Amino acid sequence: MAHTVNRIPEPLIADLERAFTLPSNYYVDPSLLAEEKHHIFGRTWQIVGRHEQVANPGDFFTLDLCGEPLLITRDTEKKLRGYYNVCRHRAGPPAEGCGSRKVFRCGYHGWTYGLDGRLLNAPEMDGTANFCAEDFRLRPVNVEEWEGQVFVNLDPDAEPLLTSLRELPAQAAKYKFGEMRLAGRRDYHMRCNWKVYIDNYLEGYHLPSVHPSLNRELDYSAYVTTLFEKHALQASPIRGPENEATVQRHYKQSDGDMAAEYFWIFPNWMLNCYPDNVSLNIVLPTGPETCVAIFEWYFPTDRIGTAEQTMKFSDEIQIEDGHICEVVHKNLKSQSYDRGRYSAKQEKGLHHFHRLYAKAMGL
Repeated sequence: MAHTVNRIPEPLIADLERAFTLPSNYYVDPSLLAEEKHHIFGRTWQIVGRHEQVANPGDFFTLDLCGEPLLITRDTEKKLRGYYNVCRHRAGPPAEGCGSRKVFRCGYHGWTYGLDGRLLNAPEMDGTANFCAEDFRLRPVNVEEWEGQVFVNLDPDAEPLLTSLRELPAQAAKYKFGEMRLAGRRDYHMRCNWKVYIDNYLEGYHLPSVHPSLNRELDYSAYVTTLFEKHALQASPIRGPENEATVQRHYKQSDGDMAAEYFWIFPNWMLNCYPDNVSLNIVLPTGPETCVAIFEWYFPTDRIGTAEQTMKFSDEIQIEDGHICEVVHKNLKSQSYDRGRYSAKQEKGLHHFHRLYAKAMGL
């Protein structure tokens, strides 16, 4: 008999001070993933690539977004286009990999499409009654760009990307993220539900216990979380020079005016903004109890030489996060645990995510 997920108890949607956390079965029940793909990943703007991959007419790349095959390209009028990478004949692949093409030819039966999605040639279809090529365009998806990133939204009725980002573009403008150069990328595969990782990201509560090296950089006593309609901002001053002589530090400064800012955007991507770089994180489910965290590091051109050291420091932090997330996921399956309470001081970002999750899932 199929396992049914218990509805979220009423205290979750109450004030933070009285709320309980998301019940544990929402992290371990395998039946939920299909619903999440439909209600959350299929109805939000998802980062799928970079502008440089489709900078010129004919450039394209393909990808899989939570089970949906997609094709992103730029047409002859330099308009960014997105399609389901599914031939309208018998579901073959119009394109594979990445590169530059004048047309897309399905590798199954040779149906050929223009960069604008029109069906240009359908071999051996003579004699098929009432067949009209115009009726068999590639199915489009919403695709837009912001700060050098390519976004897709599978919801035909999705609001424009910039509208959905609300205050974020203005808040992040000072970092000039779109003008930076990509210095490196790493994929971290973890044995935990994707929400476990998001929960962990949304609080600095674990900073002193899990991240000793990062705790030497950030002033935990001044760590602040600010909530917005669809995102959250965690911010902390970087410690001043008072302890640089006694401990090893990554960010050395002559005064205490540096800060770190961490933007999380519902449901699954983040911008980590430091004085010398911005890292982009994208978290995707790879199964009911596994996920991948994609890290990309961006630097101003004149700071690209410091990238390797910074990525090494970041890698140390991510390994620490990955370990605790995997332990937590395992423990969420214990019969001893159902749900907990939020720290009203430290976990309002976590509570915000859970409320947005419940709303998106119709709970």
